[in-house]
Amino acid sequence: MEGASSGFQKELVSRLLHLHFRDSKTRVSGDALQLMAELLRIFVTEAAVRGIRQAQAEDAALVDVDQLEKVLPQLLLDF
Repeated sequence: MEGASSGFQKELVSRLLHLHFRDSKTRVSGDALQLMAELLRIFVTEAAVRGIRQAQAEDAALVDVDQLEKVLPQLLLDF
């Protein structure tokens, strides 16, 4: 499966990007899609790790939306 090694399929990344383009004729190269897929993989992994750390700090057994909401501002500032 193409793009499976990065965790995100190229088709999904392409659709996500095109949702935010002003010009519907904008094209994205395969290399750019791979780069964005890798960036998304890193972002999601970092969100999961920070969510786990936040849950541990709160002595929570599971990570839920509350922990992710607390770490999201940090993630957005870092990227």
